[in-house]
Amino acid sequence: MAEERGRVRGDRARLGRGSARPRSSAAGRRVREKPQLSRTRSRAAGMVAATTGLLGLSSTRRAAVLALVVCALALTVAVPLRNYVAQRQELSAVSEQQRALAAEVDSLTRQRAQLSDPEQVAAEARSRLGYVRPGEVPYIVQLPPSAATAPAVDPLAQEPWYRRLWRDVSEGPR
Repeated sequence: MAEERGRVRGDRARLGRGSARPRSSAAGRRVREKPQLSRTRSRAAGMVAATTGLLGLSSTRRAAVLALVVCALALTVAVPLRNYVAQRQELSAVSEQQRALAAEVDSLTRQRAQLSDPEQVAAEARSRLGYVRPGEVPYIVQLPPSAATAPAVDPLAQEPWYRRLWRDVSEGPR
């Protein structure tokens, strides 16, 4: 008990209250030790330290940040990529059209070269327009229509117009 009083008085002396008395070195002084973490607590701290990584974020938060960054990158790349693909398709369509027009130009150039020959012009006039040279006798051969090209006879075509009209109104058009 006396020892306790001495400690209390020593504490007061340190705080500036009461008389200051010299203390013995280690006998009257209690040494405070730092509290030790229990084994379970240190394990939990180790898990937190292991899961806490870059910037002090947990793995779940890091995954969420990574997903957010990937989405942002995807959205910033999507529009230019779509424009690129559309322009490539348009370019291929225009190139195909250019090839078709070049083929048509070649065909028309050949036709113009053929029509520059007077004999070819005369042959075209004879076949298309039916022209003949002076002294020639033109003959036109007309063949009878074949059975395949003859129009089919409609049995209802022999009806008077008013019956056809009434049938169309009552039954609907065919």
